Amino acid sequence: MRDQILDAVERLLVKGGVDAVRLDAVAAEAGVSKGGLLHHFPSKLALVQGVVRRLVDRFEAVLPGPDSPPGAFTRAWLDASIPLAAPDEEGPSSAVPVALLAAAGGPEVLDVLQARYRHWQIRLDEDGLPPGVSSLVRMAVDGWWTARLLGLAPPQGADHHRLRALIEDLIPPQPREAE
Repeated sequence: MRDQILDAVERLLVKGGVDAVRLDAVAAEAGVSKGGLLHHFPSKLALVQGVVRRLVDRFEAVLPGPDSPPGAFTRAWLDASIPLAAPDEEGPSSAVPVALLAAAGGPEVLDVLQARYRHWQIRLDEDGLPPGVSSLVRMAVDGWWTARLLGLAPPQGADHHRLRALIEDLIPPQPREAE
């Protein structure tokens, strides 16, 4: 039931932002009673934090472990964040925009993202690439999503592909395993 509720919160966030996340609206969207909702999430804040935590957990699940080859974490960061296909070709993933919308829910929600970002930045810094490369990739990814979320002339079509290729070129290719 938790996932059903969090799915409903995500849909409401995408449709109407944090203001659309009201306990009665979430219960109706999820098809659960308000009591069932409150059993799992006692407040709007808990709902929004739950969405952000779940999205962050899903993001982390696709990132390689600490014993991965140099650049693997940075490459996975890019691959998990900016799709190969331009969003106007297949439609954007809503995960990051939902997390950013949820972060607008106040400092308690933003704390969840900030704590994870501190951890991720350490991983990026220790990814075995020249100093600053991993951070530059992260900043480019963050800028890409900010532009998409806020409608700040986000790259479309061929521009999307060129931008992603430029970012990808910052990450040295991983050595091939011996055959």
